[in-house]
Amino acid sequence: MMHQFKKTKKKQVRISDIVIPKFLTCFNDISHVHKIMDSGRAGTKSSYAAIHGIYKIVSEDECSVIVMRKFHNKLSKTVYNEFKRAIKRLGLKKKQFKITKNPMKITYLKNGNSVYFTGNDSIDDTKGIIDEEKPIKLVILDELTEFFERGQGEDEISNIEATFVRGNDDEFCMEYYFNPPKNPNASIFKWVKKMEKRSDCIHIHVDYRDVPEKWLGKKLIQSAMEMKKVDERMYNWIWLGISIGLDEIIYYMFNENQHVLNRELTNDEINGITRIDASCDYGQMNATVFEFWGLNPTQKIIFGLDEFYHSGRESGKQLTPSEYAFKFKKMCEKIKEEFGQYPRNLYIDPSARGLAEEIKRACPFIKIRGAQNDVKLGISRVQKAIAFQKVLFGARQEMLLNEIVIYSYDKKSIENGVEKPVKEDDHCMDALRYYIMGIWKYIKRYLPDVEKNEGGEDD
Repeated sequence: MMHQFKKTKKKQVRISDIVIPKFLTCFNDISHVHKIMDSGRAGTKSSYAAIHGIYKIVSEDECSVIVMRKFHNKLSKTVYNEFKRAIKRLGLKKKQFKITKNPMKITYLKNGNSVYFTGNDSIDDTKGIIDEEKPIKLVILDELTEFFERGQGEDEISNIEATFVRGNDDEFCMEYYFNPPKNPNASIFKWVKKMEKRSDCIHIHVDYRDVPEKWLGKKLIQSAMEMKKVDERMYNWIWLGISIGLDEIIYYMFNENQHVLNRELTNDEINGITRIDASCDYGQMNATVFEFWGLNPTQKIIFGLDEFYHSGRESGKQLTPSEYAFKFKKMCEKIKEEFGQYPRNLYIDPSARGLAEEIKRACPFIKIRGAQNDVKLGISRVQKAIAFQKVLFGARQEMLLNEIVIYSYDKKSIENGVEKPVKEDDHCMDALRYYIMGIWKYIKRYLPDVEKNEGGEDD
């Protein structure tokens, strides 16, 4: 690629030095109106999008670029920052641009061309600030799966295209970036297959193996190999961007021999526990469960300590919130006697306000934390904690161990492309998820470096 930017008086940046070969093929391609780019982790597609966008406004006389995510509040820490990094990668200086956050916009001072950032929740705001003298030549949709999972999918994309192509007689291109979902029945794949039949569409898939190793670094490659070693299916999805399909069993990576400690903790293990927490899923006729957990930073592991489980339906006796609070207090006293400390936090079902108030009165030593209830993200984090053996369940967690091997996705939901767990025998699974979400900031410190980020936000 011949295009060069001055980096110093002696050295110039060539596009081919900062863009991988698979993306170079479409860098100056104006024959395809639609360009679909998907990848596994570290495929550099986000870097490419930013480099391409900044290049467009710098190299052309009259040009605007629109960068969109489904939601405006996701822009600042993702594509906006990536575009600012692209300025340096191109050998340019920030002082050559006007960079503002409100509105989110990057303008090349020499010609007045701009990159505008918006979410489709506020597209009208962006339309109002666009310079009509600068034709829109490139629209970038980042994290495209969000438009399908939390938007109107194809209809929404068509409306975006119609909004920005209007009145543009010059070149115009839509670029779409995403990490493939696990489920091959996801609606985004139906759209991709439909688009692939069009003569004005190109689809490029990459993974980290398409990127020069010196760009990625040995640590990143080691992280990929570490995941391949512990869970090859997850590696194929996260790192290679292969839609691996969904096992009906959600925690398929669970292995009793690897993940259950069928003995009492040693004194060294107990002494290494710096904090104990509890998690709760509450039901009236359904089961109420309390799970107790110990975090051992020295061993970089979580120990499952104990469990309380009661089902009004199965036992024929429903307990009141105050009775459950009493049971919880007794469990906490048992934990204190055995492990030398009370639980610090209780991550509780957000809907269990009445029980939370009763526990607050009965147990002043504990902080009540409303659990984060993002099921999809929570399952992903639990899978990661199990795959990398950062949690050892205890033999006393009998009901949890019964549930974890049967916790599964609903077959019909998988077929429909919007997977949902079966809402049966899942009370301990909810409590497990609440806990992992609650202390994720600690767990991720114990994972390989690259795994500390959420998949989908890291190229």
